[in-house]
Amino acid sequence: MKFPLISELVTVDVTILSVEATLNETITLMYEQNHRSVIVRDNTRYYLISASDLLKLKLKNYDFNQKLSQMRLVEIPTIQKDKNILEAISFLEQSIEYVTVINDEGHFCGIITHTDIISNIDPETLMDNYKICDLININKPIFAVKVNAKTLDVLTNMVQRNLDNVIVERDSKPIGIVTTKDIMKLLTGSFDLMADISKYMTSPLETLQEKSTLRDAINFMKNKHYKRIVVVDEKEKIVSIMLQRELISLSYSKWATIMKEYSSELSQINEMLNKKTKKYEQMASMDQLTGLYNRYKFTELFVSLYSTMTKRNNEMSLIMMDIDHFKNINDTYGHNVGDKVLVDLSLILKKHFRNVDIIGRWGGEEFVALMPTANMENSKKIAEKIRLAIKEAKLLDDLQVTASFGVTQIKMGDTLEAIIGRADDALYEAKKSGRDAIKIKS
Repeated sequence: MKFPLISELVTVDVTILSVEATLNETITLMYEQNHRSVIVRDNTRYYLISASDLLKLKLKNYDFNQKLSQMRLVEIPTIQKDKNILEAISFLEQSIEYVTVINDEGHFCGIITHTDIISNIDPETLMDNYKICDLININKPIFAVKVNAKTLDVLTNMVQRNLDNVIVERDSKPIGIVTTKDIMKLLTGSFDLMADISKYMTSPLETLQEKSTLRDAINFMKNKHYKRIVVVDEKEKIVSIMLQRELISLSYSKWATIMKEYSSELSQINEMLNKKTKKYEQMASMDQLTGLYNRYKFTELFVSLYSTMTKRNNEMSLIMMDIDHFKNINDTYGHNVGDKVLVDLSLILKKHFRNVDIIGRWGGEEFVALMPTANMENSKKIAEKIRLAIKEAKLLDDLQVTASFGVTQIKMGDTLEAIIGRADDALYEAKKSGRDAIKIKS
């Protein structure tokens, strides 16, 4: 097993336009070849023009008889074909979708894209217990519109927010999507800007359940040739959108870990691997919003600490915390304010828990803390300090935020599922008692 070279993945069948071509010629070529972007060559430099760029110009009534040489185009970075794939990922994870591949003489050899990398990730190297819900950023902004939104409003928002997709919803459920491919269809014909966006969306929308594995996600992108995955919950409501570059980072994180076991290969890529692995391991283990451990990493650390507890006959307890009336905060002040509350609250947790404690975001507004060498009584005292700190903090100017806590002692023979179950029951009792409270369950 080894990381492939760029030359093994490069796409050589590439459409290239001269910088002297016009915008009209560009649109025609992109539509005929079903491309959402095209490469423009100017001597030894390469540029990219996309469907989103053309849409911006169209909405500004730009003269499409103008040549590309008169445009301000985005230059594409280059990489030599004999480089390792990790070198390309450093470009692609910066939202750069294409990298130009050249040989030792600087001559064009092709391009490498997110799709090329996705197609060469081997699902057999990945653990099936990596689930999408453990890895996605559930607070990542999603731009969704109602099915009767006007096309002009949607396209204008896409330009202003620099979006390459918009989800179309009915009754809070995704039913369609508008992507740059749909925009290309609009640009090549006449369209009614005041028509409902449902007229131009791609439907039905194929989605993936949040409890699907990372293997499922990779195969989904491979088989469907999609640039993104729309993730939904059991009620088919949208949870997040996972992009190719995010899936690449998470997949190569696992691959990098497996590669450590193959010492014969490490001599070739050791220096690069050490730099990349640290970043990927952090991405795979941390909640991107709060900086706390995510559920997967918390579970992994529990196994290690539980083993130490049993060997040394130490005490250990767990606290589960939930922000009271968090839905009302989101509904009243918006999700940006809700995110700020989560971030500020995570700082309070980091300040008041001990250095040895493991703090994680369990999901949504729920947090958990694993407390080695602490019995239930000590954990309850710490929970009380944190409860008061949250209540006294000015997280929002005109709103007092409170939280409820469930505390439980960890016993020999316990499973994490059973421990979480007891803490959750205690948390429910705290909510039932009027919130802003702490309950214990042994």
